[in-house]
Amino acid sequence: MDGNEFRKQAHHLIDWIADYIEQIEWYPVKSQVNPGEILKALPDIPPEAPEAFEAIFKDFEKIIVPGISHWQSPKFHAYFPANSSYPSVLGEMLTAALGAQCMMWETSPAATELEEKVLGWLKMSMGIPVGFSGVIQDTASTATLCALITAREKSTEYAINEEGFNSRSFRVYCSTETHASIEKAVRISGIGKSNLVKTKVDSHLRLDVEALEKAINEDIGNGLIPLCIVATLGTTGTCAIDPLKKIADVSSKYGIWLHVDAAFAGTALLLDEYQWMAEGIELADSFVFNPHKWMLTNFDCSAYFVKDKEALVKTFELIPEYLKSQTAVKVNNYKDWGIQLGRRFRALKLWFVIRSFGLEGIRKKLREHIELATQFEFWVEKSKDFELMIPRSLSIVCFRYNPLSSGSTRDLNRLNQQLLENLNLSGQIYLSHTTVNDNYCIRMVIGQTNIEAGHIRESWELILETTKYL
Repeated sequence: MDGNEFRKQAHHLIDWIADYIEQIEWYPVKSQVNPGEILKALPDIPPEAPEAFEAIFKDFEKIIVPGISHWQSPKFHAYFPANSSYPSVLGEMLTAALGAQCMMWETSPAATELEEKVLGWLKMSMGIPVGFSGVIQDTASTATLCALITAREKSTEYAINEEGFNSRSFRVYCSTETHASIEKAVRISGIGKSNLVKTKVDSHLRLDVEALEKAINEDIGNGLIPLCIVATLGTTGTCAIDPLKKIADVSSKYGIWLHVDAAFAGTALLLDEYQWMAEGIELADSFVFNPHKWMLTNFDCSAYFVKDKEALVKTFELIPEYLKSQTAVKVNNYKDWGIQLGRRFRALKLWFVIRSFGLEGIRKKLREHIELATQFEFWVEKSKDFELMIPRSLSIVCFRYNPLSSGSTRDLNRLNQQLLENLNLSGQIYLSHTTVNDNYCIRMVIGQTNIEAGHIRESWELILETTKYL
């Protein structure tokens, strides 16, 4: 493909992307293909001769698109959103075109300095303490792993990086509702799954602080070493908000690293009315949230802030001869702020988004989503056949179908599982589930960029209609 052909195909591609975004709600939200169907449609051997782009793109439309679940659809309400926007897509396109490997300042000064500036904007706008320093990671899972490894090294004066584990028995604490990435991080970091203490939660599924402190004291009494507490602002199942200030007081009392996982809900800190969630953050050691979940920035882009920048860098810094630089003492080299050496220019799309929408525009979107979730919550509460399983948190509503307000837990769980399956098979909506006190319930997550009140009304009517055939 030469330059002229590239221009021709790129124009066609942009038109297709624009049409796709405008027409996305007419696609089946959840892919309707069967396991192995895409695999069988693809040739077993790669082509020896070059193929025309038109042929490749034709197969993209014929084979690939049917196997895509459309996360940007206003009818997508599963998991957490991974919302995007036109400015973000354009920024991502430029990132791909530049093809820069942004591991250090020398390799692209603008990438490093834009990242520093944009994260400074976020820190200021979200009420994150001035003393924190920020870096963009790929996901919150990676950021959490960085937090645990930094806590491990700081606790041992960086001995484990040098000598490996001996007989230390570290303990990490979180609630039973915390994201699975915490368990993965304790495994990868060498701390071990058996040293992850999952404390009980209260009636709102928030971490129980009394149970946390009791577990810490028991571990100390048994000669174990409390290393890190993970507080969650917006748990995966129900978006529960852990009481950060009380947890921070415990972490300070015992000198334990406090990591705050606000992957989804952190974006709401842009709203004055949700600043209460971060009370006590000045006592935390690290904080992460994902602009790629609810801040109109396409995946992947995770903002990680740490109080002790020196500890982070000392944990991960490794400078072979070919990466030595005279500018190292004057700039941030973000390759030393995390696990990966290679880094994408993620700050560019985030910069495009913030400038295109302005903080005012982003806040408007967030408030619209919360208002739509409030409306959906109202419909559930008014219905005689449905019930809320826990009060709405931000833009997430957890509910279940209970037509007789009776029946065994097992029967109701099966009924709601069937309802969810039927809804997703319709192609008109995509929902996911969680459990609340062993009760199966459906999650309605509202966070797509272009969602409107009409979409929520259609979703509710579809849910009501689908119950008639259970």
